Amino acid sequence: MKTNELKWALLILVIILLAYILPYTLFTNIAKWYGSFLVWSVLAIITIIINYLLTKNWGK
Repeated sequence: MKTNELKWALLILVIILLAYILPYTLFTNIAKWYGSFLVWSVLAIITIIINYLLTKNWGK
């Protein structure tokens, strides 16, 4: 069970790093604010889903 949690934690870490790296590298030439906001929103939804999957069976 610990390796499964570690795998999900590493995935969340990658998502957090992407949230910082993407706007300053790939989206540097985009002057509109909603490009980064869309990426941050999608990454946040993915992180919420991962957290739900991790915690849904804790009471059992």
